[in-house]
Amino acid sequence: MVIKSPSDITPSETTSESIYRQRRRFLQQSAALLGSALLPTTPLAAAPRSPYSTDEPLTPLKSITSYNNFYEFGTQKGDPSLRASALETEPWSVSIDGEVAKPTRFTLEDLLNPFSMEERNYRHRCVEGWSMVIPWLGFPLAALIKRVRPTSRAKYVAFTSLYDADRPLPGQQRRLLKWPYQEALRIDEATHPLTLLATGLYGDPLPNQNGAPLRLVVPWKYGFKSIKSIVRITLTEQRPKTTWNEMSDDYGFYANVTREHPEFKWSFNRERRIGELQKRDTLPFNGYAEQVAQLYPNGDPDLNLRRAHRR
Repeated sequence: MVIKSPSDITPSETTSESIYRQRRRFLQQSAALLGSALLPTTPLAAAPRSPYSTDEPLTPLKSITSYNNFYEFGTQKGDPSLRASALETEPWSVSIDGEVAKPTRFTLEDLLNPFSMEERNYRHRCVEGWSMVIPWLGFPLAALIKRVRPTSRAKYVAFTSLYDADRPLPGQQRRLLKWPYQEALRIDEATHPLTLLATGLYGDPLPNQNGAPLRLVVPWKYGFKSIKSIVRITLTEQRPKTTWNEMSDDYGFYANVTREHPEFKWSFNRERRIGELQKRDTLPFNGYAEQVAQLYPNGDPDLNLRRAHRR
């Protein structure tokens, strides 16, 4: 299989947005005939489109599923799609613990049943300088947090990805990162209306290579700290460690929020949208500044602290 660079992938090679829209209308009509019995547990293209969606053209499905980072499968962009069959998603459970009223281990079905799925077309910007527009299906993380009744001490939400030391995924057989993969949000980031737990894309359940069966989507943050195939969510009072933060001080807790990181070799000012030849300007907070800039009135506190120490 030939793995192409972002600039080499063109929409003509892949499923078009118009075909998806036609299919989506067909499934909406079919879902109306079949009733809503499957909606709580199955992400369908008939899910209502969220007002938070962007109207920008969607990235073709083939590009989304064949050009991505998922280090549990390997470091090359094509590794996830080539090795995704190694991930077994049935049965699946998610533990929620820490500063909550009643720690619980949910089956995936029980976790999803209370929530209605939404379609959200979000920009996705990788720290490496490429970007996409992805039609996710999912529900707000805030709804799940409310359901588990966090205590007044809950200040952060930590996430843990799948890892079985006896049956590691192909990429986990190398010590590139500390496994399992871990990421975290402040509680106000986690409960922001834009923050999504995604269960599908393009009207179907998430493919394995994109983080099946459950992944976190925070559209204003750079994608290098995304967490996929979630098995545990922990609410904490103290700021938890994260995988990239433990790997290097350059990857601080807020390193995927702001563009002011001279330590990184990549440019934060320009990006190449998959399927386009020309680069475009990267928008502050990936174009969501109006909704989220107030969360970071002082920029990146960790970066400011490091700069102060250098003086």
